[in-house]
Amino acid sequence: MIEVTGNRLPHPVTIFAILSLVVIGLSAVVSSLGIRVEHPGEEGEIVEVTNLMNAEGLQYILTSMVDNFIGFAPLGVVLATMLGIGLAERTGLISACLRGFVLSVPKVLITGGLVFAGIMSSVASDAGYVVLPPLGAVIFAALGRHPLAGLAAAFAGVSAGFSANLFLSATDPMLGELTISAAAIIDPAYAEGMNIAMNYYFIAASVFLLTIVGAWVTERIVEPRLGEYKGDYREELNGLTSLEKKGLLWAGISLLTGVVLFALTIVPAGGALRGEDGAVMQSPFMDSLVPIIAILFFLPGLAYGLATKNIRNDKDVANQLSDTMAAMGMFIVLAFTAGQFVAYFAESNMGLVLGVYGAEALEAMNLTGIPLILGFIVVAGFINLFIGSASAKWAMMAPVFVPIMMQLGYSPEMTQMAYRIADSTTNIITPLMTYFAIIIAFAQKYDKKMGIGTLISVMFPYSIIFMIFWTIMLIVWMLLGLDLGPGSPIQYNPQ
Repeated sequence: MIEVTGNRLPHPVTIFAILSLVVIGLSAVVSSLGIRVEHPGEEGEIVEVTNLMNAEGLQYILTSMVDNFIGFAPLGVVLATMLGIGLAERTGLISACLRGFVLSVPKVLITGGLVFAGIMSSVASDAGYVVLPPLGAVIFAALGRHPLAGLAAAFAGVSAGFSANLFLSATDPMLGELTISAAAIIDPAYAEGMNIAMNYYFIAASVFLLTIVGAWVTERIVEPRLGEYKGDYREELNGLTSLEKKGLLWAGISLLTGVVLFALTIVPAGGALRGEDGAVMQSPFMDSLVPIIAILFFLPGLAYGLATKNIRNDKDVANQLSDTMAAMGMFIVLAFTAGQFVAYFAESNMGLVLGVYGAEALEAMNLTGIPLILGFIVVAGFINLFIGSASAKWAMMAPVFVPIMMQLGYSPEMTQMAYRIADSTTNIITPLMTYFAIIIAFAQKYDKKMGIGTLISVMFPYSIIFMIFWTIMLIVWMLLGLDLGPGSPIQYNPQ
């Protein structure tokens, strides 16, 4: 039903253009009603909806249009990363690596391995959105399985499992600092003892649960529903030739060299890409992950191309990079209209107003215990359908929900973890998630008729089942009274 209904919608480019017009119209209507709220993070600051249909609004729309396009979050990330990935793909390196991988790894482990890789990719921030879904599709195609099932498995791991990891990622300090600030509203002494690794034990354990659940959903629900792939794209499982093995050897050497050189900038205490006081999590290195990933794809791709004679001079490199960018044309068009919508929605302040009213509704329910946690997860997941940025939502929600939950006996660490579950699991079913457009563009390589409805219907089982099992895990964690991270209890006990 979701697929049929969704596919009746216009093209995503048109949808984002229509949504932009809807936001402009709604801003005028809501603004005329005089609806206003107090900013949850700024005491005494009153926020009201900005009218985008008056003279000032028209000036903003016209003067910001180019900036909205250029500033669309995934645009630069995707294009820069694809320069490296595109060369590796067009020289044949990725195909050779994948064939070698699928011929050497037991087939029973491939689905779980793909989901696991997606979950772990959050260490590299948003780069996993660009790298893994297309790789997952090619792996499944090489195995004679439906490529969209591979794309879906990787997308589920990258996005729905974004808050799980065996390592701390940039998400932890980003959200943690907001949580600590919100906790200080109620108990500054408690806030001083908090740390950004407050959810580490739980998110590390979550990796294994989500890997198993994601593999099960892929093989038992998504892939059977997709059926046999009848598209034109195929990837043969031929063995590697001696020339390809030579190319892989040189690609491996170049990759290792690149990794060692970058390691020298971050591993030593005085490394060039370390942050203040030798910090790693908040450092130029973490801010440079996208170009680093692009370089670590480009170097092996170049080495492989030279070894296999697919690259003979600089013109071949330029042509292959040009072909890669040409293939991204649809995404660039999508980025233009999507960028306008995201910018107008933020400028109108309707997202902030919606979030505050949602928070007040949860507070009015007067729930306690497990029903309270469940209600919070549902509300946070619903808000995530409209506001994609995890940090933006938490900056808005933390000053409201953290104090409320503390007064009801739950620690700030617990509130943050519940938020992370809701934020991650609903990412894959909202077209407003900033990387949704690029996933559609990847999927259309295998199904020209792929629309928003089809993609949402494919990802819907992951979203629901991830949320159910992840929430159950959190409830069990609560009942056992286990710490969520170092010195991070479930309950809040005022000092």
